Amino acid sequence: MQLNGQETLPVTQAQAWEALNDTEMLKAAISGCESLTPIGEHEYEALLAVSVGPLKAKFKGRLKLSELNPPRSYQIAFEGQGGAAGHGKGEAKVWLEVLGPQQTQLHYSVVASVGGKLAQVGSRLVDMAAQKMAGDFFAAFNAALQQRYAVRLPSAPALPPKSAWQRFLDWYLGWLGRIFTGKV
Repeated sequence: MQLNGQETLPVTQAQAWEALNDTEMLKAAISGCESLTPIGEHEYEALLAVSVGPLKAKFKGRLKLSELNPPRSYQIAFEGQGGAAGHGKGEAKVWLEVLGPQQTQLHYSVVASVGGKLAQVGSRLVDMAAQKMAGDFFAAFNAALQQRYAVRLPSAPALPPKSAWQRFLDWYLGWLGRIFTGKV
């Protein structure tokens, strides 16, 4: 399985890097994550409840960060065991690109393999579950970034004032609507 993508984060590169290295923030953003515990320098143990199609299992695994280049990039090697459900392992590359003063593009590339019953449910279901997990993660992660850094998303531009003609047209269409609905 291969999964590539990018996500625009509403924070500086340094803030994005800090958040990507905050285990509590990551744990809260990863759907089904029950624990994410440091066990060494740049090494973590994780417990995840995962659903892939009809298969539901708890996976216990390890993550190891390498090739750290703060605040730009790192790699993550991961492996997990889900008992009778199967196992998975792979590697992810994550890198940050500055887009503006308060905007950073996070790029990711994941290569993973699964075995056991997990592989039997089909690569299409596994791919869809991985994409859903990524979408859920980024929705939660972006919300946490906005809360932590008090980010205000840009509001819609103000509409120009309506001309006399537009106000008349609005009144006229409303009047016609009331006539035809009997609410005059």
